[in-house]
Amino acid sequence: MSIEKVREYFRQFGIEGRIKEFEVSSATVELAAQALNCEPSRIAKSLSFKVNDDTVLVIAAGDARIDNKKFKEFFQTKAKMLASDEVKTLIGHAIGGVCPFGINESIKVYLDVSLKRFETVFPACGSSNSAIEFTVEELERYSNYIQWVDVCKLS
Repeated sequence: MSIEKVREYFRQFGIEGRIKEFEVSSATVELAAQALNCEPSRIAKSLSFKVNDDTVLVIAAGDARIDNKKFKEFFQTKAKMLASDEVKTLIGHAIGGVCPFGINESIKVYLDVSLKRFETVFPACGSSNSAIEFTVEELERYSNYIQWVDVCKLS
């Protein structure tokens, strides 16, 4: 199970006990915000793309959407999201639980600046009913991100 991969990943840092599991689904931004009783914008959603031969995750605020022009300027290619049947195989987590923790080794993780306006955010933890609250600095530390990017616009 994917949440077990995340739990094992977090165990090396001693933070596996911080994972929150819900009786209800947190598979979408709206459902996660309801489960956590927070604003949807504070959900750190994971958007998965194919960029040339690389698989890329962009972690963005819940109210952000990919800005195709900014994406193309940064990645030098059009934004092409992974097909739903590719996500689990390429990333290591199924849709609804995709996160930058405990993922396949070749994945490149980028954090979108849309997250920087919050003190804490809530990324998923590998399942459709889990999350963890992280400061932006903790998200940086545990996501193994490459760099901050500005590839989104607020909706």
